[in-house]
Amino acid sequence: MSAHTDTSAAVTTVYKVSGMSCGHCEGAVSGELSELPGVSSVKAVAASGEVTVVSAAALDEEAVRAAIDEAGFELVGQA
Repeated sequence: MSAHTDTSAAVTTVYKVSGMSCGHCEGAVSGELSELPGVSSVKAVAASGEVTVVSAAALDEEAVRAAIDEAGFELVGQA
């Protein structure tokens, strides 16, 4: 569980996403993931392909995958 950090009951998970290349890409991914229940913040970084999500509880990976797919990108896995 190295990708999860429990701080103040929040869960931080870092995902690897392929295909992001610019700020618009970051915004699309962040926007879709922000819609998931329990998500309090999302930070996408195109240069590293990493998306950091802070949520109230661990997220269902299939829900995360579906949100990233909806934005037009591919979830590689957890960083």
